[in-house]
Amino acid sequence: MSDKKRVLLVVEDDPALQKQMRWAFDQYEVVTADDRESAINQIRRFEPAVVTMDLGLPPAPDDTVEGFKLLGEMLSLAPDTKIIVLTGQHDRENAVRAVGAGAYDFFPKPFEPDLLLLTIDRAFRLHELQIENRRLQLNRAGGPLGSVITRDPAMLRILRTIEKVASANVTVMLLGESGTGKEVLARGLHEASPRKNERFVAINCAAIPENLLESELFGYERGAFTGAVKQTQGKFELAHKGTLFLDEIGDLPTPLQAKLLRFLQERVVERIGGREEIPVDVRIVCATHQDLRALIAQGRFREDLYYRLAEIVVNIPPLRDRQGDASLMAHAFVQRVASENRRGGMGLTEDAVNAIDAHRWPGNVRELENCVKRAVIMADGGRITAEDLGLFVQEEELEALNLRQVRDEAERRAVVRVLARVNGNIARAAEVLGISRPTLYDLMNRFGLKKEPV
Repeated sequence: MSDKKRVLLVVEDDPALQKQMRWAFDQYEVVTADDRESAINQIRRFEPAVVTMDLGLPPAPDDTVEGFKLLGEMLSLAPDTKIIVLTGQHDRENAVRAVGAGAYDFFPKPFEPDLLLLTIDRAFRLHELQIENRRLQLNRAGGPLGSVITRDPAMLRILRTIEKVASANVTVMLLGESGTGKEVLARGLHEASPRKNERFVAINCAAIPENLLESELFGYERGAFTGAVKQTQGKFELAHKGTLFLDEIGDLPTPLQAKLLRFLQERVVERIGGREEIPVDVRIVCATHQDLRALIAQGRFREDLYYRLAEIVVNIPPLRDRQGDASLMAHAFVQRVASENRRGGMGLTEDAVNAIDAHRWPGNVRELENCVKRAVIMADGGRITAEDLGLFVQEEELEALNLRQVRDEAERRAVVRVLARVNGNIARAAEVLGISRPTLYDLMNRFGLKKEPV
């Protein structure tokens, strides 16, 4: 078996069709099986990522009993394997049943090899995405930021920044839209710091009424106000030696901004109704989705407090700007939620992955997680579709995934831009583009561009 080729298992009892498929799919290492027993042996031996199988297998090729039995055994033995079921043209009932039982997709026989190849390629791509997701989780599982799933270059740089500043005794401000994972990063920063064995205390400044927020943060003495029946520590004292996470710091009332500034300068707190200054050693990490500089200009946020809090500023990109992260996270969420709800072996169909990639996710990671959780619970079978997710992709959005069209559009834009910059000088444009003049003429003809100077 070639080390470079990926293994495709073809389960088919017709020798002529086996030979045809081996020839049509020669970019893969095609291994074959003609019955249930040999198919299981090939699964154990080669561990293929993708399988195509006929439901009609010996000893009863005109029935589907043996095929469904094999389907169940393969999914039990290798739940990540993508199984494409080949069915008769008018056998849609069994095809739908197979997908409901956990098959990746179905394809009617007789089939066009080129069309089936597209489905096989997508299955391999989905399998590789799931394996990469698992690898990323394992690589980071032992680290303080192990719960962050990403392969986006910008997010990876942010994780490295968090790890670097974790050991320094500086205040960190996390900026980003709601749902981007600011608290997850704050907890990761705490776990990576020398304070990891102490408490991580979080409070949302926007979720608590202004008249209660001060007592929540600074605590109070007995009798300080009606209902204060005992001495109570505030969040600052509770987080002593640890980390205090102030979420939505932009909503902190102006009087409390002054008290927070004093704490950052003096490192002492006074409980409401008290006279004693209490030293507190705590690291402050804050977060907001608001533009604090705009709030400063409006007089709603103190500029001196901003500079105290913004010793290190981390801007977290929204999910829509993280390359490939939406589908990567979706696979991870499916596995976790399915396990929590005892619905093992669930996965996303190709149309679901396409819909996830195309969606803008205005609610970011929180919206994605809730969407997947609902779909896992409500899905009828083992495969989650775009309909289960409540997402639908327009055809024009899917067309953008066509590599040839993307390449042609990029070439067209480059040619138009260079021709404009050199005022239509063909020789100069070819030199800038790094191609010959005949090649440039061919491109211009293809894109319908004029040859004369503009």
